[in-house]
Amino acid sequence: MRRTRIVATIGPSSESDEVLKELAVAGVDVFRLSFAHGDIPSGIARLRRLRDLVPDRAIMVDIPGPKIRAGSFGTSPVSLTVGDEIELSEGFDESSSATHIVVERLHVLAQLSVGDLIHIGDGGVSLLVEKTGSKARARVTSGGSVQGKPGLSLPSSLLNDRLPTDDDRARLEALRSESFEILAVSFVRSAFDMVSVRTALSRDDVMMMAKIETGEGVENLDEIITVSDAIMVARGDLGVRMPIEEVPHLQKEIVRHGVRYARPVVVATQMLESMTHSQVPTRAEVTDVANAVLDGASAVMLSGETAIGDDPVAVVTTMDRIVRRAEEYFDYAGWGSDLGVQQVGAGTRSTRVTAAITGAAWRAAMEEQAVAIVACTRSGMTARAISRFRPPMPIVAITPSDATARQLHSSWGVQEIYVSPAQDIDELCEVAVTRLKQSGTAKSGDPVVIMAGSASGGAQVTDTVRMLIVP
Repeated sequence: MRRTRIVATIGPSSESDEVLKELAVAGVDVFRLSFAHGDIPSGIARLRRLRDLVPDRAIMVDIPGPKIRAGSFGTSPVSLTVGDEIELSEGFDESSSATHIVVERLHVLAQLSVGDLIHIGDGGVSLLVEKTGSKARARVTSGGSVQGKPGLSLPSSLLNDRLPTDDDRARLEALRSESFEILAVSFVRSAFDMVSVRTALSRDDVMMMAKIETGEGVENLDEIITVSDAIMVARGDLGVRMPIEEVPHLQKEIVRHGVRYARPVVVATQMLESMTHSQVPTRAEVTDVANAVLDGASAVMLSGETAIGDDPVAVVTTMDRIVRRAEEYFDYAGWGSDLGVQQVGAGTRSTRVTAAITGAAWRAAMEEQAVAIVACTRSGMTARAISRFRPPMPIVAITPSDATARQLHSSWGVQEIYVSPAQDIDELCEVAVTRLKQSGTAKSGDPVVIMAGSASGGAQVTDTVRMLIVP
């Protein structure tokens, strides 16, 4: 089975009931909803409908942060040609065109300086500012096609908003009572940003994902990881705010750091972008996806390819094939050996115990060639902690929580997830062995490693490893 997860962004091309169900069958593990587009009631309605249609998959909600967007270019691509002069004005709910771009943020154009660059979308199209004011003027220096409501990347000095922004707070208030698993936070620059958003949401059952897309985010990576539950390498804005040649190296660094701390790490942006309107990806895109897998990414993400693309299901099917082939070449033994002893969380006693126990479980499973590693977990942390070693055998999670089961769809290698009310460690072992035999993963005589919390260890501590021989 595929170990690396697939995240798909839902948009006009993929929001019908039929396509959503087909995407789940094709292999989507996490469905992403961007709350940067449209009004809040529409977003909530879309979230509820998605939950009903794919009740066993994880849902990621992405809030915009201080992101600035352009007024809609419409559903068909609009070409911007090098040398073209474009007028910019501020406004909301207005359309953009090839000659006029609406900037959906007040009092920002006057802060620009002549000579500033504005990047549209993921940076493929760029404008050079020639005149500032309420009606600014710019010239296209890098051309291409745009559609929908792309983001506008302005100089970092203009993004002074603290997280959560007022728009974020309105969305968090609406989301507080809704069913979803992951909240992706845009433009995280410090640990304080993540703590502030977590406080505003006021929910312990939602994983908080920090999107690393600024120089400040890279600089403060360790402190951000410590207070986050998951990380995204948001290469679009990262690539226009950092030297482009640094992005591949930053990707590897962010993935490695996040995995060492047992955080799922998503690699995003332009992974199969040509398939937005083509039936086949470029060779470079195939290589990019494969390299993300070989870097150890927990998940790879599709954005416009599934949100506004011609054939979202075909894109997911293609991504699935590329990932499976790359995983055949992954160095499972080498990854775990090179990982070293690392903290799983913020250094509390329970996380140190979990780190030690999962390390022992990985070594035992590798030495005895176990057919599976079973993680009995309430919060999902034990499964995520063993996942950081990237073992070659399946990781099976047994949890009493439906919410935890869905969250684990974002974790690398957790191939089977069972919900069981059993609490006693002997009962959990029995459930695990029964399930493994039923699924065909294990047969009589096979070794299985099981991790669980003992009665003396406390509710939140995994302190026991057992090696069982399947009867």
